[in-house]
Amino acid sequence: MSRFRLLPFVVVLVLLGVPAHAQEDAEGCKDHPLFNRLPNFYIYGCDASQFDLKRFPQGELKADAEGTKRPAPVDIEGPTWKVVYALKEGATKPSNLQIMRNFQNAGKKAGATVEGEYPGWCEGTLDESLRIGNGCTNYGVSMRFVKGAKEVWAYVQASGDGEGYEMVISERDAMKQDVVANELLDKIEKDGFVALYINFDTGKTTIKPDSEPLIDQVAGALKSAAALKLEVAGHTDNVGTPEANQKLSEGRAKAVLDALVTRGVAAARLTARGYGQSSPVADNRTEEGRAKNRRVELVKK
Repeated sequence: MSRFRLLPFVVVLVLLGVPAHAQEDAEGCKDHPLFNRLPNFYIYGCDASQFDLKRFPQGELKADAEGTKRPAPVDIEGPTWKVVYALKEGATKPSNLQIMRNFQNAGKKAGATVEGEYPGWCEGTLDESLRIGNGCTNYGVSMRFVKGAKEVWAYVQASGDGEGYEMVISERDAMKQDVVANELLDKIEKDGFVALYINFDTGKTTIKPDSEPLIDQVAGALKSAAALKLEVAGHTDNVGTPEANQKLSEGRAKAVLDALVTRGVAAARLTARGYGQSSPVADNRTEEGRAKNRRVELVKK
């Protein structure tokens, strides 16, 4: 990937409103496919990495032991992009809030969840891994997208007084299945249950195609242990209402049961039950924890 490193003194020039010599996109830089740019802005610089760790802001600002207000960080490892935009000379400046709301609304229309919004100038401190502006939450918004098997995080914030904005975008794989089919029966025998991380359409009971091979393997393992009877137990994270999550967990448990029966597992061996958000196995305050809580368990009866 191309790489363009921004020098600190150059960023300061943009923040102070000093016109750049060029009004064209920096060489080798282009818009990320997730967002188109605001009118009358050009790409001042960009940076890309095939694999990096970024800590995206999430939730409300809370004071630490030293009194510094910080959002809770979410660690995202994977391909990362940073793009810095500057306003063309002579163009009308948008407000910082206008910049923030434009991207927030665009993200929500594209199916993103808003994980944190920080209207106001320098009210909180960002993790240094983002390397944005002066390190403050300057009219910034943090969003999470789920695109197939990929999870994409984006943080966008204004620079100066409507003179520019910056964005950092990172991808990571969705939660992977740790226990493969040939270990499944041993795990059930030892622990009495096994957790399956099956991908569903967001908010629905439709099993995604990328999880079909896993269900094939599970069905094959269960057919080799014909005496084993199981409860298919659906669990969710705590995003949404308890009532909606209860219904969703029941539907997903039933969808997995039906998929196993379709593959030749005797229906009499299986029952489906939903537990909603009532039995988390990890911290729902973090995305990693919520991903672990969104699961279907096979429980020995």
